[in-house]
This record gives sequence, structure tokens and C-alpha cells, in this order.
Amino acid sequence: MTTLEIVRLPHAADLPLPAYATGGSAGLDLLAAVDAEVELKPGARICVPCGIAIALPAGFEAQVRPRSGLALHHGVTLLNAPGTIDSDYRGEVKATLVNHGEAAFRIARGMKIAQLVIARHETVELREVGELPASERGAGGFGSTGLHAATKRTA
Repeated sequence: MTTLEIVRLPHAADLPLPAYATGGSAGLDLLAAVDAEVELKPGARICVPCGIAIALPAGFEAQVRPRSGLALHHGVTLLNAPGTIDSDYRGEVKATLVNHGEAAFRIARGMKIAQLVIARHETVELREVGELPASERGAGGFGSTGLHAATKRTA
């Protein structure tokens, strides 16, 4: 198991640290460290402080991801999903929420607003070439593989 160093910032002194909701959870729940309730109107966006700063080990990133319940029930999600936190960033973790719903959404202090997934990543060395090797897909993208999976017919 990897250890993540975390600082609870002064404006979040009364809030619990991020935690996994269940034993099988991939993401730690991030809480809103707002001073007072904030209203997020339909179509609006806001950067919500989470009251923590972290020190990721080299070779790791933290991904700030939406919560499925907020998206389904309220239309509230992250504007840049996932948001990447690099291992050398030491500032406050924040979540940029957007309201795609039809009603205003109220963000209260301590509310679960996003999740933080810690992931290993590779750093690569670039090697410029004149041409890329061929592949089955080639340069096709943005819908080039179709909308439906092939079905298997039985006789």
C-alpha cells in the first residue's frame, strides 16, 4: 500500500479527511470546505475548495472525478473530468463543479462533492519519427468505430 501525505488546511479543521466510502471504493470522497452554503445555478460553474493539500509520490497522479449520484440526480458534475493533480503540486485540492441540471444546487459545508482517485502513471521519452507504424484503426477517430457493437448471429 502506498502512503499519501496530506495536510488539513486551517479552514477545514472541523472536517474529516477524505475517506473511502466502502472497502471496494476506488475514490476518496472530497468534501466542500466552503464557509457558508453556496448556490450553484443552472449553467453556472464554481471552484470549490476541499480543504486539503497532498504530496503525491513521484510516478503518481491524483484524479479529481465526479460523483455519479450528483450527476444523475442533480446534473452536477466536474467541468474538467478528470482533473489531474501532478505529484509536484502542493496547493489546495479543489473541484470545479458545473450545474447542467434545471434547478439550482446548494453546496453545503462538508458535502461530498467529488472523489479523488490515486493512480500510477508512466513518464515517456519522446522519439520523433517521420511516420508512425500502421494499425488496424489508422487515423480514424471521433466515431469512426461506429455506434453499435457487432452482434453474433446463431443458425
